[in-house]
Amino acid sequence: MTGVCLLAGRTAALIPAAGSGTRLGRGPKAFVEVAGQSLLARSVAALAPLVDEVLVALPEGWSLPQGIPARATSGGKTRQESVWRLLHATSADVVLVHDAARPFLPGEVVHALLEAVPETGAATAALPVADTLVRGERGRWAGAVPREGLWAVQTPQGFRRELLLRAHAAARAESFSATDDAGLVARLGVPVTLVPGDARLFKVTTPGDLALAQAVAAVWDARR
Repeated sequence: MTGVCLLAGRTAALIPAAGSGTRLGRGPKAFVEVAGQSLLARSVAALAPLVDEVLVALPEGWSLPQGIPARATSGGKTRQESVWRLLHATSADVVLVHDAARPFLPGEVVHALLEAVPETGAATAALPVADTLVRGERGRWAGAVPREGLWAVQTPQGFRRELLLRAHAAARAESFSATDDAGLVARLGVPVTLVPGDARLFKVTTPGDLALAQAVAAVWDARR
């Protein structure tokens, strides 16, 4: 591992990339290209120098293209199931879970997460909410929601592997699902540290996001 890590033991990056990409409409989203590189390839390239290993959960029947420095396993029907499988595919002490659809990952965010994990065992990248928030009822403005103290959660999210395994096991036993892994850990009553994320860590979900990613890639790639 070439990156700086303050944690004892091995660190693995887990990328659940088995989604169908329905909203984007271009097949499995992880393999959609931005400026000549897939979202998955960009995410792996950002993480590989900073951890001991990268593992990817792929759609059934898919394999990793040549040149991507990662190990693959078959994903599940849901993101949560894919992470569960990835957790059992590594023996690392600390894991970073990252969405392939967030391809522009600054190294300083990864370093900050690795520094934060020892405090509580769990940390996530996040940004304070900047937009005005309102409740909607039948398509109408139904009142403002104070944004003070609200954060938009991003990935990566970092955990001691044993803690995340316990959180997933509890969720499976109770048929509970969450939109991300930090939510499963918080459900156990374990504090999750918020680490400043980055505006470039937006998630490519819609055609509009893909257009934005093409524009960001032109600047991102020129600096590397």
